[in-house]
Amino acid sequence: MGFGKAALYLCHRPKDLLRLCLEEGGLYQQWRTEQGRRAMLDAALRLPPLHAPEPDRGARIAFLSGSRYWYQTVFCFASLQIHVPFRITPLIFDDGSLDNTVRAAISRVIPWALFTSANDIEVKLDRALPANGFPRLRSRRREYPHLRKLIDIHLGASGWNLVLDSDLLAFRRPDELIAWFEKPHTLYMQDVKTSYGYPCTYLSGLAGRPLTEHVNVGLYSLFGPDIDWHAVEYWCGRQLDEYGGHFWQEQALTGMLIAQTEARPLSATFYRVLPDLEEGKHPTAVLHHYVAYAKRSYFQYAWRRVREDLGQTTSQRD
Repeated sequence: MGFGKAALYLCHRPKDLLRLCLEEGGLYQQWRTEQGRRAMLDAALRLPPLHAPEPDRGARIAFLSGSRYWYQTVFCFASLQIHVPFRITPLIFDDGSLDNTVRAAISRVIPWALFTSANDIEVKLDRALPANGFPRLRSRRREYPHLRKLIDIHLGASGWNLVLDSDLLAFRRPDELIAWFEKPHTLYMQDVKTSYGYPCTYLSGLAGRPLTEHVNVGLYSLFGPDIDWHAVEYWCGRQLDEYGGHFWQEQALTGMLIAQTEARPLSATFYRVLPDLEEGKHPTAVLHHYVAYAKRSYFQYAWRRVREDLGQTTSQRD
C-alpha cells in the first residue's frame, strides 16, 4: 500500500469520519438521516404528477442526474415549479446511470421533462471536444464525474443555461430567478466560504483576472456559446500538473469562467448555502442548498415540507 496511503487510511480517514459524524449530530442522527433519505426516495415514487402551468415562456433549467440522485432532482424541480407562475422545462443530462426505469420515474412526476442521453453526450463530445484536441478535459471528465456538470451541459449550448444541483429545495416565490428568466445574465449562489481547492491567487493568474470569491455552483448560469473550451483545457491541465486533482476542481473551473463575465450573486439571505439545523427545520429563505452537514435537515425535515406544499397545491387544483 505504501506509507502515504497507509497513513491516509489508518489515521486521516478515521479522523475525517469522526469529524463528519460529530458535524452530523452523532451516530443516532446519522441513522435518522439515512432513514429520511430512504423515505424521500420512497415518497418520490408516489408523488402525484405535476401540473404544467399553461404559460410557457421557454424557461429552462438544467440538471445532471441519474440513478443515485433522480428523486432529489424531482423534489428540487417540483419545489421550484409550484412557486413559479409559468412553465419551467427541466433539461436532464444523463450522468451515465440514467436508465429507462429512472427516466420513467422522473417522467411520471414531470411529464414534460426533456432528457439528453449518455450516447447523445458522447456524440457531442467527439464532435466538439475531441480527445486529440482536449486530452486533459476528456480524461479528467472520465475519472472525475463532477466535471460533467460543466462540460456536458454547456458544450454546444446555443444560449443560456441555468444549472441546478439536485440537492436544492425552494420554499417561496423565487423573484430573483423569475427576473433572470425575463433577462438572463451570469449569476451564482454565494457560498459560506471560498472553496476552489486551489489558491485564489493562482487561479486568478491562470484566468487573467481576479476570481470572484464565494462562488457556489449549486445554482449558476453561463452563456454556452461564450465558453472558450481551449482555455478550460489549458486551465484544467495546469491545475492537474501543478497541484493535482481536487474534489472542488469543477467549482474552480466554473468560477474561472464566471470571472470572465459581469456576474451577479444571488442574495445570500434568500438563496442560502449550508442552512443550519433551525433554518432547515423552519425555512425563512427562498431556497436552500444542502451541502455537507446540512444533509441532516434536508433528509430529516426539508423534503417533507415540500411534500406538504405539493399536496396543498394538488388539493387546490382539484
